[in-house]
Amino acid sequence: MIQRKQLSPDQAYEKIKHYCAYQERCHKETREKLYSFGIRRHQADLLLSQLIEEGYLNEERFAIQFAGGKFRMKHWGRNKIEQGLKVRLVGSYCIKKALAQIDDKDYEATLSRLAENKWQLLKGEKHILIKMRKLQDYLLQKGYEYTRVKGAVEKIKEAKG
Repeated sequence: MIQRKQLSPDQAYEKIKHYCAYQERCHKETREKLYSFGIRRHQADLLLSQLIEEGYLNEERFAIQFAGGKFRMKHWGRNKIEQGLKVRLVGSYCIKKALAQIDDKDYEATLSRLAENKWQLLKGEKHILIKMRKLQDYLLQKGYEYTRVKGAVEKIKEAKG
């Protein structure tokens, strides 16, 4: 096993400040990064609280950035975004606040656009029920709510036949 050079708490703090300033980070990944520097749990807790006090680390800000980015860039639905935040151990208050930042009109428009594009990609599929099922599965996998997916699939079916 390769031994890493252990950093002093002051050296680790300077490095972790730059790490958090570069992009928004959740507490979990910041803590793991401190552990990778050889910092023990008690010292990591102290450094984390110092980062929070100085504004380098803010879970609510991270959750809003994460949700917005995943929605705009990867077109994730609210369910998948929520799961991604839970994996990163973000609190439920921050998750709710982040999901509320996603505009409903944009959300519906993105869902419709995804459904339309996927329907076009499935043009080789002859059987309409299989085509609808594949579309539904794709949209659910992207993290959209079942009721919205069902409505989008029905709308596409009526429009395209």
